[in-house]
Amino acid sequence: MSLAAPVRVALAQAVNSLPEGGGWAYEPKFDGHRLVVHHAPDGRVTLQARSGRLVTTAFPDLAEAAALLPPGTVLDGEVVVWTEGRIDFAAVQQRAAATRARAALLARTLPASYAAFDLLAEDGEDRRGTPYQERRARLVRLLEPLGPPLQAVPSTTDRALALTWYETLPATGVEGLVVKRLDGAYRGGTRAWLKLRHSDTRDAVVVGCTGNPAHPQALVLALPGDGTPVVSSPLSPAVRAAAARTLPAPAGEGVATAIGIGEVTYAMLPAEPVVLVEVRQNTTRHATAVVVRFR
Repeated sequence: MSLAAPVRVALAQAVNSLPEGGGWAYEPKFDGHRLVVHHAPDGRVTLQARSGRLVTTAFPDLAEAAALLPPGTVLDGEVVVWTEGRIDFAAVQQRAAATRARAALLARTLPASYAAFDLLAEDGEDRRGTPYQERRARLVRLLEPLGPPLQAVPSTTDRALALTWYETLPATGVEGLVVKRLDGAYRGGTRAWLKLRHSDTRDAVVVGCTGNPAHPQALVLALPGDGTPVVSSPLSPAVRAAAARTLPAPAGEGVATAIGIGEVTYAMLPAEPVVLVEVRQNTTRHATAVVVRFR
């Protein structure tokens, strides 16, 4: 039975460290757009975004390459664009938003690559219930004869090697690692995988807060080397309680930009006394500042 579009994609749960013990596979997490490639048994190629929307016309170069896959193949992966040896997320966004008329030009000037990380169907047979280890082996065998722009992401069961990747690959635009059970099935719509993104832990000055200062929702921070106020992610209950005890009375109002929300008004703190917090901030484009604790 063929696997038709749209397919609910598997998801990953964010973690702060790699799991201990064996039975895990580690893959680099590329900073691109999620893409499911369908080559139907009747030969028709469709490309599906994570949302389920079909984006075939935006990536004619990948659609052409996918036509070389055996009919009845469905792949899950990430579409990326490389610029000077680094993944260029802005270029991927440009490709994804292209009209049919402009897509052909961008396919020549900003060629896409497809980093496949899972095999959902093969020869028209649904493989999602097959253990990851077998799906991975089948994926590699399938793509090896074809080569770029369709290629399997690197994968290892060596935790030490995975940590080396984690430390050395950010310069190329890799976001971090995705971790999967070797015996795990592909579970669409479920956060059965783990993801470890790159982050920096450092101190920041609290310049304000959103919400009622007695029960703040988030802190507004000045990060080292950047005077632009940054709104943190929502505070944990413990940090919120500490903020209510620690923050001085507000001295005015300010405006800051919150990721994914836009401009928000916040209660501005006086310049003195200086209040410091330890924050963890992703080093990729998803640069949300998470307040760990007050200093």
